[in-house]
Amino acid sequence: MEAEHCKMNGDPFLESMYIEEHTNESSFISLIFSLKEEVGALAKVLRIFEEKGISLTHIESRPSRLNKDEYEFFINLDSRNTPSLDKIIRTLRNDIGATVHELSRTKKKDTVPWFPRSIQELDRFANQILSYGAELDADHPGFKDPVYRARRKEFADIAYNYRHGQPIPEVTYTEEEKKTWSIVFRELKTLYPTHACYEHNHVFPLLEKYCGFHEDNIPQLEDVSRFLQSCSGFRLRPVAGLLSSRDFLAGLAFRVFHSTQYIRHGSKPMYTPEPDICHELLGHVPLFADPSFAQFSQEIGLASLGAPDEYIEKLATVYWFTVEFGLCREGDSIKAYGAGLLSSFGELQYCLSDKPEVQPLVLENTAVQPYPVTEFQPRYYVAESFKDAKEKLRKFASTIPRPFSVRYNPYTQRIEVLDNAKQLRNLADTINNEMGILCSALQKIK
Repeated sequence: MEAEHCKMNGDPFLESMYIEEHTNESSFISLIFSLKEEVGALAKVLRIFEEKGISLTHIESRPSRLNKDEYEFFINLDSRNTPSLDKIIRTLRNDIGATVHELSRTKKKDTVPWFPRSIQELDRFANQILSYGAELDADHPGFKDPVYRARRKEFADIAYNYRHGQPIPEVTYTEEEKKTWSIVFRELKTLYPTHACYEHNHVFPLLEKYCGFHEDNIPQLEDVSRFLQSCSGFRLRPVAGLLSSRDFLAGLAFRVFHSTQYIRHGSKPMYTPEPDICHELLGHVPLFADPSFAQFSQEIGLASLGAPDEYIEKLATVYWFTVEFGLCREGDSIKAYGAGLLSSFGELQYCLSDKPEVQPLVLENTAVQPYPVTEFQPRYYVAESFKDAKEKLRKFASTIPRPFSVRYNPYTQRIEVLDNAKQLRNLADTINNEMGILCSALQKIK
């Protein structure tokens, strides 16, 4: 995966004009930083560059779209000044409290890959799928079926035209599609009471009651998305096929799950070479309604933002062995919580038999474990609990080399980059307020 350039908060289209117009020259490094609107603020910054012997080749400014009392500055400087630049960035962040982002595409060291800062920016990559969509591989069961291929194009068109904030268009499923769903639904439901984890079995009846999860009905994504938002803040977004690991994980940071809307080919109802609506709704959705699991999934997404490519691969592998194929301990038993298991009649039985190897979830090992994608997994990892998995993930995420931390602000639906004193003070105030509420509640319980 090729890393994209990094950009700052605000209007994505205007920001891309900044970047595209001024960073094409390979000899330049570009920065964007924000300063409080006060006399002498810019002069103080320019003096820092002057003291380090760095001459700026371009500078422009605009009012901040996030903070009314701040201005944002875009500058270009010669790439030969890279060693001094690192010190300047630290000075701007630590001594002046500026928010600084490097936009260079050519300076490999320490360059942060682009990642979305607002939930609307998921529109930028939602259609950049890696495979499937309207086209099918030659070994796909529906490859030689022109009716199925045309139908898949209808679903792909819905996803391509979708934008954040719109209701997900309803689909009138055909009788053949509902028959396929019925077979999968009926077979899997017989295994859930004995093979699925408590959280899945707790939510599933609620999905039947409120979202139309029935043997003879394929639920609508919009209904399910609204239900998830009321339970855990997760929402669904239609997608035409498989996204890159970086893009898919970025969606989780916003509690957005990119979901397919099409269904597998009717000739093989118990098999699908790619995620379909049976996999999404029967496997993923029940767990995303659980607050603890939802937080664990979001933690994986947050850890991926701005991470180097090799760590994206590790996080995708962690996702594979947890969210897709994870097992968890319940008392003396082991149950399935991974969507790949909960949507596969054969593998759900196999994973809890004595055939596969089962190991405890140790992310340092799990993150580098090779895995097959076209057959049952030879090895599974068992989490002691979602709480334990979250704690392990946070420790693992702390090892990812990036020059900042991030948090998701659910009120603004934006990612906040924590790389300066002002951001940390704002976070401390938020935590202080929450602690006040907690202490008050504990007093009332006593």
